[in-house]
Amino acid sequence: MTPSIATQRKVALFRNVRAYNLDESPDREAVLAAAEKVLFDKGAVKRGDTLVVTWGEPMGQVGGTNAMKIVKVGES
Repeated sequence: MTPSIATQRKVALFRNVRAYNLDESPDREAVLAAAEKVLFDKGAVKRGDTLVVTWGEPMGQVGGTNAMKIVKVGES
């Protein structure tokens, strides 16, 4: 999940990878909720599934991935 069309196109070249658009926001919790909603709406996850989400802090800036959160779908 990324707001970058270029990144979506690049990762779509990998086998078994689906790229989804996700609007950019500095609010981490809003982005996590939006990501869960997109995946649920697309049928990629169901209630009770476990997601491992990674991102870089601060959000929206180029850099490495330095944060991770494990969530259950439907609990947030």
